Amino acid sequence: MENWEIVAALEAMEHDTSFVTEPAYRANTVLWPGHSISFVETHTTYLKDHPGIVADAYLSNLRLRLRKRL
Repeated sequence: MENWEIVAALEAMEHDTSFVTEPAYRANTVLWPGHSISFVETHTTYLKDHPGIVADAYLSNLRLRLRKRL
């Protein structure tokens, strides 16, 4: 998958209300002055740091994990 496709998929998840996509807390005020990192940035950073991960599988598992249950 291309980087823009990954970002587009993550942004679609972020805007879909059936997923839990809250920003994450970060203690490092130099990198994240507001103490939070966006959902998209969290996962794109993770994928960049772990190049051996298959992006399609990662996104599929992420969808399963973050879908709101009734």
